[in-house]
Amino acid sequence: ADAGMLEVQLGTLAATKASSPQVKQYAQMMVDDHSKANEELKALAQTKNITLPTTLSNESQRVYDNFKDKTGQDFDKEYIDQMVKDHRDVIDEFEDESQEGNDPELKSWASSKLVALQKHLQEAESLQETLKNNNNR
Repeated sequence: ADAGMLEVQLGTLAATKASSPQVKQYAQMMVDDHSKANEELKALAQTKNITLPTTLSNESQRVYDNFKDKTGQDFDKEYIDQMVKDHRDVIDEFEDESQEGNDPELKSWASSKLVALQKHLQEAESLQETLKNNNNR
């Protein structure tokens, strides 16, 4: 839940601060896809009487705050680097949950999100390479 909220908040920030149209497009995809997933998780949690956080953890808030003063190509590069890192971490967590989780519904939900998360990672890695190549010119 925390990672999903961070993706939405960083995506919203990137949609306005990014200098690259491709980064802005990626950021909007993060907002759209992760907002939908967050709502699904919230609904599933409610059926299990699980209360999800409504604000970012201290660690995620620090990550978000790190981006507030960044602009231009520096923002783009760091945002995409963060998206690669976050998606690698989340994919590991979702793979663990989908294979070893105790709750069948949560296992199924985590499993159902893996394809989209892997797509997000692939697109972020591609953008990361594009931004690196643009900076080397």
